[in-house]
Amino acid sequence: MTDQIQTLISEWDGENVIVRFDRPTGAWIVIAIHSSRLGPATGGTRMQSYRDLDSALGDALRLAEGMTYKYAVPGMARGGGKAVIHLPRRLNPDERAGLLRRYGELLQRLGGYFQTGPDVGTSPDDMNLIAETGAPYVFCRTPAAGGAGSSGPLTALTVFTGIEVACEHLFGNRSLEERVVLVQGVGSVGGNLIPHLRAAGARVIFSDVDETLIRRYQQEQGLEFVAGEEVYATPCDIFSPCALGGVLNAGTVPLLECRAVAGGANNQIDGAGMIEALRDKGILYLPDFVVNVGGAMGITGIEAMGWTREEARKRVVDSVRDALRRILALAEGENMTTEAAARRIAEMRLSDGGVEHDIRRDS
Repeated sequence: MTDQIQTLISEWDGENVIVRFDRPTGAWIVIAIHSSRLGPATGGTRMQSYRDLDSALGDALRLAEGMTYKYAVPGMARGGGKAVIHLPRRLNPDERAGLLRRYGELLQRLGGYFQTGPDVGTSPDDMNLIAETGAPYVFCRTPAAGGAGSSGPLTALTVFTGIEVACEHLFGNRSLEERVVLVQGVGSVGGNLIPHLRAAGARVIFSDVDETLIRRYQQEQGLEFVAGEEVYATPCDIFSPCALGGVLNAGTVPLLECRAVAGGANNQIDGAGMIEALRDKGILYLPDFVVNVGGAMGITGIEAMGWTREEARKRVVDSVRDALRRILALAEGENMTTEAAARRIAEMRLSDGGVEHDIRRDS
């Protein structure tokens, strides 16, 4: 165990870290359980190649903490966890399938302590494979396999809701007519967000690194493309990061020419003081773990709580709209950042086991 791994784990405030080496493929499996205070730890499984195991572990710990807050703000009976599978190389289909089935066996042995769905690098088809050995602790299988499918559409729906709330707060109403929205990343979340924005009258511009997606949205749908190096300095009303995390950092925040940030990516903030820097620039930041809860909340509701898809859509929209309005009111009333306000609500729910109460503190 490296010194960095020891430091990461010893300084983390979570419950448990499970590390497994998959000898047939050379992959490392890291499951980080941040909290089971409100219910079983739940979070996606991210599968990709990292620089090293330290980086994979650090990502898992950060993402697991985010899941705790993601479920705590709406008061769902779920805890926060995340799995990261660090690949040493590109696997062939048989190797990949074997790895996922062995991972499912590990989930089964954990007996529901950690429950999972897809994340970066995994899909509903992968969940089908994991569920062969890991059911019933696997969400988002394909509909043909008895699951609810991709979480992307529900996450996109709550990101859209967040953008509406940002407009309501900044401009006096939630209309997106003629508002310019820059979507960074047009995969399962960003790609599903764009139709909502266009239907609402927004002018959508986008950025991505995938040439196939760029052609689809630029040439087939006629949207303006923004090159990666120009994203942060491009003027817009709303910047919506929907790719990977860490995009709001010391190098990018000073460049931003937007009025608000509301996106689907996890862990958008990278670096101390960045939230305060956004506030100092007059940029409204809507915490990612509040805005992007749609998939996690909705799919969990459908598969574990018996919600219909329409019920899930209504519940996630109402929950996010209400949560963001409360967060904005608390942030303004007590002169704190929106991130601090969201965490206060989450922490009070965690301390009281999810019970609703007055979120204000005596000064």
